[in-house]
Amino acid sequence: MDYENLLETRHLTKVFSLGGLFRRKRLVAVDDVSLSMPAEKPIILTLAGESGSGKTTTARLILGFMKPTSGEIVYCGKNIWAMNRENQRNYRKEVQAIFQDPYGSFNPLRKVNSVLTTPIKKFKLTNSKGETYELITRSLEAVGLRSEEVLGKYPHQLSGGQRQRIMLARAFLLRPKLLIADEPVSMLDASLRAGVLKVMLNLKENESISFIYITHDLSTAHYLSDKIIIMYLGSIVEAGSAESIVKEPLHPYVKLLIGSIPIPDPKHKWQERLELPKTELSSQSKLIKGCKFFDRCTESMEICTKERPMLESVRNGHWVACYLYH
Repeated sequence: MDYENLLETRHLTKVFSLGGLFRRKRLVAVDDVSLSMPAEKPIILTLAGESGSGKTTTARLILGFMKPTSGEIVYCGKNIWAMNRENQRNYRKEVQAIFQDPYGSFNPLRKVNSVLTTPIKKFKLTNSKGETYELITRSLEAVGLRSEEVLGKYPHQLSGGQRQRIMLARAFLLRPKLLIADEPVSMLDASLRAGVLKVMLNLKENESISFIYITHDLSTAHYLSDKIIIMYLGSIVEAGSAESIVKEPLHPYVKLLIGSIPIPDPKHKWQERLELPKTELSSQSKLIKGCKFFDRCTESMEICTKERPMLESVRNGHWVACYLYH
């Protein structure tokens, strides 16, 4: 192995042009994002933040659904946009995705079997119907399903949790090294979420599959993740271990996010109401010289308006972009 990281992004930036021909605006959806995932051991890395923070766009860039405006995405030491055809095919196979809506991933007119057989045919994973059935059965078992429970049924005949597990099984068929899960449990009720999250942990521990987990729910992120990256308006504002981010947040924005997590105890009440000034996405089109959180921050200083704080390490493995610590 001549590479240290399974995946890394280097100064990843994506800018969209909005509006008409004569009144175009720039939307910086992802702004100079650098992250890495080690090759030697599987981890679950969470990208968290409110809507419009850039986490889903980052995922789509990593999946190769769109090209970055600048920066690089490097997989196993190779830039994904400079790969030859064979390496691109391997990348498509080894980096899989699971999306928010488990029902939207199915054709309602076809049985769920087609979702599982399609990647097998595309990547020529088996040589006979018997091998195909055996591979599908093993993959379903890996995500806690039995073939007799789900095969031969239409999507509407299955629960949301079963449909999402089938999508995990579909990805597992290809023996991926990395799974990108974009809000995979947000449309499931609480009783089904725990089951899907447990499957993800089992795949990491037992099958050595790494995950990029995208969510706005820091409760599930804390339960699931090894590392959490918090994004705001396209930029990383804080990064560190799940434990340190949740238990000892540093950035004022992250403190507010952690403080908004409800605790299931009627005796525990929020000390104060969480209120943030609304920030429209169109405001990202402006060239912000200083900290992007300045107009919503209760601890802002004059320097915050003049120069954007760099993401710097303030303690072992914990990084923050804030002048309160620099």
